Amino acid sequence: MSSGTGSGVAVARSAISQRLNDYYELCKPRVVLLIVFTAMVGMFLATPGMVPIDALLFGTLGIGLMAASAAAVNQMLDRKADGRMARTRGRPLVTGHLDMGQSVRFALAIGVAGMLVLLFMVNALTAWLTLVTLIGYAGVYTVYLKRATPQNIVIGGAAGAAPPVLGWAAVTGTVDADALILFLIIFIWTPPHFWALAIERHREYAEVDIPMLPVTHGLEYTRTQVLLYTVLLFLVSLLPFASGMSGPLYLVSAIGLSGWFLVYAVRLKYWPKPGLAMRTFGYSILYLMAIFTALLVDHYVPVVFGS
Repeated sequence: MSSGTGSGVAVARSAISQRLNDYYELCKPRVVLLIVFTAMVGMFLATPGMVPIDALLFGTLGIGLMAASAAAVNQMLDRKADGRMARTRGRPLVTGHLDMGQSVRFALAIGVAGMLVLLFMVNALTAWLTLVTLIGYAGVYTVYLKRATPQNIVIGGAAGAAPPVLGWAAVTGTVDADALILFLIIFIWTPPHFWALAIERHREYAEVDIPMLPVTHGLEYTRTQVLLYTVLLFLVSLLPFASGMSGPLYLVSAIGLSGWFLVYAVRLKYWPKPGLAMRTFGYSILYLMAIFTALLVDHYVPVVFGS
């Protein structure tokens, strides 16, 4: 092979790699991974034994594909605002690496694929609940709530809190009270998680006319709301133990994790300083992963405390 041919192959491979990466970033992979993780925990908590392999594989695949589709639609609808915010200027629709036609076809393909997987390989309840969740996030929240009210993230948080319920339904075909407790944890977690970021980025949200709470009500009021919701989250995080769904291992973990989140919220309220809001936001992500990990570990390792 000549050097020219080799160079051409290398360029083609680089272009393919870049295009695949663009589609990957269109799916908001970090967000989708968190969604899939909490959905999988919902699956494991729904049964005392191991999750049936078909429900685990096809449920995870279907929920993941539809979540990725919703994320892509969100980027399509928000592309103009994304281009004006430093945090989102590198997204593929903003940079021009992908156009609207490519993005629409991709989102439609993976969304339909995910729906078919859930409908025919899992169960109808999971499929339709996931579709409602997709519409709630990509449609109701992104199109209307995000620009209509400073309580957008509170109301729209219902879509983001659904994954454990979807995972539960994938295994049982029902939605039980314990699944709703998992929903409630994420629902109450969402406002302090997102408002911490909004505090850090409040000027950018103001510039693109998105009425996030710190834009409409000020930083001090938002810090108060972060603190109040974090107190409520502390209490809600104890519900799995109070209901009998989880044991002492989870209780100790929840108290420690929620207590440290509360420390961040108190500091943010009474001793704010540059960078603290972003650190609070970062901890909130670790918090959700850790508390759902604690739920999972406690579910399968009760012998740690001799029960």
